[in-house]
Amino acid sequence: MSFEALKEAVLSKRCERERIATGLYQYRAYRSHLREPVAVAKGYAAAAVMREPEAVVYADDLIAGSSRGKIMDSVTEAQVKAAEKYIASFGRNTFTTNQDHFAPDYETFLKRGVMGTVSAIEYSLAVHRTDADFAAKRDFLTAAKISMLGFRDMLSNYAASARKKAQEVPENADELNAMAQTLENLTKKPPKTFREALQLVFMTYVAFIYEERYAMAFGRMDQYLYPFYKADVEKGILTQERAIELLRAALIKIGERALFGGDDVSNIAIGGCTRDGEPAINELSYAILYAVRDCNIPGPNLSARLYPGVDDRFLDECLKVIGTGLGYPALMNDDINIAALYRNGYTIEDSRDYCMVGCIENFIPGKQPPWSDGRFNTPKYLELALNNGVCMLTGVQKGPRTGEAESLTTMEQLMQALEAQMRYGAAEYMFTFTAESNRYQPLNYQQPFLSCFCADCIHRAKDICNGGAYYPSVHGAGTMGIATMADSLSAIEKLVYTEKVFTLAQLRDMLRVDYEGFEEERQMLLAVPKYGNDCPETDKYAAWFVRFQDELFSEYRTYDGGPVYIAIASNTSNIPAGKEIAATPDGRHALQPVSDAASPMHGRDVKGPTAAIKSLTVPDYTHSSCGTVVNQKYSPEMFTDPEKRKLLASIIRTYFARGGQEMQINSVSRAVLMDAREHPEDYRSLVVRVSGFSAYYTQLIPEVQQDILDRTEQS
Repeated sequence: MSFEALKEAVLSKRCERERIATGLYQYRAYRSHLREPVAVAKGYAAAAVMREPEAVVYADDLIAGSSRGKIMDSVTEAQVKAAEKYIASFGRNTFTTNQDHFAPDYETFLKRGVMGTVSAIEYSLAVHRTDADFAAKRDFLTAAKISMLGFRDMLSNYAASARKKAQEVPENADELNAMAQTLENLTKKPPKTFREALQLVFMTYVAFIYEERYAMAFGRMDQYLYPFYKADVEKGILTQERAIELLRAALIKIGERALFGGDDVSNIAIGGCTRDGEPAINELSYAILYAVRDCNIPGPNLSARLYPGVDDRFLDECLKVIGTGLGYPALMNDDINIAALYRNGYTIEDSRDYCMVGCIENFIPGKQPPWSDGRFNTPKYLELALNNGVCMLTGVQKGPRTGEAESLTTMEQLMQALEAQMRYGAAEYMFTFTAESNRYQPLNYQQPFLSCFCADCIHRAKDICNGGAYYPSVHGAGTMGIATMADSLSAIEKLVYTEKVFTLAQLRDMLRVDYEGFEEERQMLLAVPKYGNDCPETDKYAAWFVRFQDELFSEYRTYDGGPVYIAIASNTSNIPAGKEIAATPDGRHALQPVSDAASPMHGRDVKGPTAAIKSLTVPDYTHSSCGTVVNQKYSPEMFTDPEKRKLLASIIRTYFARGGQEMQINSVSRAVLMDAREHPEDYRSLVVRVSGFSAYYTQLIPEVQQDILDRTEQS
């Protein structure tokens, strides 16, 4: 068996999105069960999506499961449109209706297995038979059982396909037949070996992809798979090298998502502490790290949880993998993330057991509904505060009237106006989110298969988004432009109120015309010390940014009473966000990108990594329960030279000890990135860290490529 041959087969053939047959499978199932309750019909639709696709098995595969099964050559655009219209009547789940960005309870599923889960559903049916609302619970549990049996049939289909492939490729027959036997075992019993456990987890992930879900996290894979790994190693039937082979055979197929609709950000968490607070790093943690390195694709978004006293070897191996250019793993601070979650009412044990979904979003695996988030364009509210609530770009009254600039004679008055604009903006944001959430009738948006992977949906006989989950839902407000805000407020305080170089009204007028005719004044604003250079006069506004916005959004709740977090993260939304904003007092021109996530503004952190870290750790990030993204770029020799790698590790430890929440690092040099823009045909496999995720550099839009290029390269 050849991993390189498997990788080539997986990534070579591209597909067209309009040929995806998921909707057609659902459409057929709905039409065949029109007289059933909606929940039951949804169970049949989920089962059809898993049962009907072709079970694609590659000649050099070790772990079955391929999202190519969603593709059907005979599907026409007309059929897809007809199916979509029909499906909408049954309530089509999306990110808005909490469909994805979820970390399943794989630990329980591995203990029960498929048929054990069916037994748990049947037991719950018997327990709830006398309940007053039994009809609704019966429908939900019936749908869950139907969907789980559909998943069992999916395993059987792949087993048959593996047997067939073994006949076609006799040189690989032993491995392919072993794969088939593994799948057949899983249709009857819980997994007993590492290979069986990994196979069941990966096949579940593929089932979620069949259902059109996105960013379905693998969670703490090195924890729930470790008992199987350890037992097999002790029996002498598994080595770390073999585990790596099996892992990369599964994870490389996450790359299939790029062939018909973009990369997937299926987050895997490794390291961290146990539920009891003890170090959790094990040999499987390293195996997963090396498997992701070997795959070298954007898909498996790897996150490494670090804690005080983390083993030198683990951090060094993480840096080596980051240094390949992947940008993985993102580095997470257990101390900050656990504290940030615990303050929201989760038990300390569950808080310690956190993982990430999507990019960096903190999540309690298998105990809360899928994640949702949005973007809060904070710098826009400074524009409104300076212009009495009127948008400088359109002349439209966007916010409350908080006073003309001429009336804001002190910094305190300006901050009061700014906070009033932000309060209005938060209220508007949450009204829109809540109104959108409340539009959906829970009965029509049940998710029977997904609910099987969340405690306590089966026990409660309720859907994951309708009271079944142990914890309520959460929502994250991605607050943007921390450095743009800190730099702007610092410049106003210094040049308007302290040195009185010009008035606030004069500054407002400069911003209205995008500094045209005021280049000298703009250069003065640019010269004010910026966030990322250990300047207390500026850094204090970054601390205010985090603290005040947490205060703003903590007042609100989701549809089922869950908390609203803030995230200091924007992915690439800092670019479109900038297009909504006039010029800002930090010297930024109108329509240009605002600062990226929790990082300093590109090119302005000029005093080196130590000064940057001192600024970045001024805010109290226990107030950012969702998480943050701090993008750093270091020269390649920081990863290839062992002594420089030790220095970088020391910088990271210091950053976390001072309260940093997250750090992700690009190691591709500016020269390579510039050459890749000029000669993209030579860099098709170049992977870079973007913001919360990695991607093929040459496939990014030019604005995002430039955003990465503009980041300060530390050395």
